[in-house]
Amino acid sequence: MMERTPLTPERIRADVADVLSVPQDEITDEVQLIDRGLDSIRLMTLIERWRAEGADVELAELAERPTVADWVAKLTR
Repeated sequence: MMERTPLTPERIRADVADVLSVPQDEITDEVQLIDRGLDSIRLMTLIERWRAEGADVELAELAERPTVADWVAKLTR
């Protein structure tokens, strides 16, 4: 069985900042990620990265509520 790396709020924020090519401090919990440049390609990049770590997540779940706060609630429960 594959060892899972926990997706912490800090890790999620860092990954989002990475795919958006912005400093982490620009990615607050409530910022609308679509407004910061998140598109379907970048979202799929994040999903594939997190699935490789064992996350069970679907595109529609994250696209419906594109904020770090919502994603942390979904991915860390």
